[in-house]
Amino acid sequence: MNIKQKIKEIISCTLKELEIDFEDDKIVIEIPKNRDNGDFSSNIAMQLTRVLGDNPRNIASKLVDVISKNEKIEKVEIAGPGFINIYLKDEYVFSGIANIIKEEDNYGKSTIGNNEKVDIEFVSANPTGILHLGTARGAAYGSNLANIMSFAGFYVTKEYYINDAGNQINNLGISVKERYKGLCGEKENIPEDGYYGSEIIDIAKSIKDEYEDKKLDEDLEFFKKIAVDYLLNIIKTDLANFGVTFDVWTSEKAIRAKGRIEESLKILKEKGLIFEQDGAKWLKTTVYGDDKDRVLVKADGSYTYLVPDIAYHLDKFDRGFDSLVDVFGADHHSYVSRLKASIEALGYDKDKLEVRLLQMVRLLRDGEIVKMSKRTGGNITISELVEEIGMDAARYFFGARSLDGQMDFDINLALKQSSDNPFFYVGYAHARISTILEDAKTKGLEINTNIKNIIDADSKALLLKVYEFTGVVETAAIKKEPHLITNYVYELASMFHNYYGKHRILTDDKVISSENLGLIKTVQITIKNALRLIGVSAPNKM
Repeated sequence: MNIKQKIKEIISCTLKELEIDFEDDKIVIEIPKNRDNGDFSSNIAMQLTRVLGDNPRNIASKLVDVISKNEKIEKVEIAGPGFINIYLKDEYVFSGIANIIKEEDNYGKSTIGNNEKVDIEFVSANPTGILHLGTARGAAYGSNLANIMSFAGFYVTKEYYINDAGNQINNLGISVKERYKGLCGEKENIPEDGYYGSEIIDIAKSIKDEYEDKKLDEDLEFFKKIAVDYLLNIIKTDLANFGVTFDVWTSEKAIRAKGRIEESLKILKEKGLIFEQDGAKWLKTTVYGDDKDRVLVKADGSYTYLVPDIAYHLDKFDRGFDSLVDVFGADHHSYVSRLKASIEALGYDKDKLEVRLLQMVRLLRDGEIVKMSKRTGGNITISELVEEIGMDAARYFFGARSLDGQMDFDINLALKQSSDNPFFYVGYAHARISTILEDAKTKGLEINTNIKNIIDADSKALLLKVYEFTGVVETAAIKKEPHLITNYVYELASMFHNYYGKHRILTDDKVISSENLGLIKTVQITIKNALRLIGVSAPNKM
């Protein structure tokens, strides 16, 4: 039950009945912090002041006369300059418990996405090394967003773009080959911009173990393929252990092989958008709002990295997606305008691409910034983080923050077994309810959804919080802000803990106990579903 949407519909119907022309999506419904000011509140009367040319309290009075007749409404009051405070009938609020329990894992689902086809491309780290901490944030965001948008009725494809072509892969192949030569007793000559990680030595050792010195004369393609396959396998394993999977793995090499680069350049050339200057070929991105034109083909005939990206996005649009979401690092900020301009140059609506930029992550331990891994001496990896605090804690903490601010990840807090740790606090709420339900089962008590005896302000407030879930899912999906789910489930868990501190769930009265079970079951379902959307499992015991 999206009860907030129901209130909006009531006001919309009221406006139609009074023949007032006002767009539904502009109707604002708020939840008062103080429940004495109603279950819901709206400033619609003030919004209509200019439309109707009347005092907002006069407008509110006319609206209230109609709204108060609705069978779901207990009473309606006008407050302050014209706020409309709405109080729902208790029987209406509590009648939704049975549906939540019936829907179980589907509670909170929405059809607001209308099966719109959305491609979310995230992580897409070059297969030249191990995934580090910063990548984890983008991985959690993309995975969470895909979960939430799917739950909200979008048809979502999760995509990883493998940059397996170009200079960085050439340098990878050279680095591995040189390490292999060293293992075979020959002199190494790793380029300055080569790769020096321990994983490069591991790859070279695997080649030596299998082939001894028989591959010294192999061309670079041999070493490139082995290196990419080896590192990509590690990337896939580390992501899977972090609860992140993909529907599609798209290879830049395959995009090139299909001729998509030549095809995209042909489209741009036929539109007269490519010109030559200083021996290079340029794209007129300034025509589409970029601050300067961009080089596509350098004077030496090699492509800039924009070219395969243009071809890749052409390929994505040709696969029939209605919209695209790219998750980039903050260092790509200046790249967004040229990419959007390139998409528009191809003939597509640039607003169909939304780029989300993730800010840096700082790992803290004992109040100090952790800069290096004790194990490797390099950057902290995803696998090390998961190994230390667990996948669920890692996913929760990454899922709790918006991408647009730098994040401090406190290891000590993530491991703390107390209410100070939000991950523990939320999980404990679910575990506490699970324990109560199991205890009730051993006592022969059943869940009663026909609530008659526990109708009080605290129970109503808790249930109204549960009803917010669908609306939060929709907002998080539309705004592409998964952290709204994490914030919500923390607030719900907090309300439950406070409720539990004031009310006995299992009492000597079997009827009241059974009704209490119905109420807390809705909380348990909602916490579980919310946590699932951010890639976190809900514990039954702690």
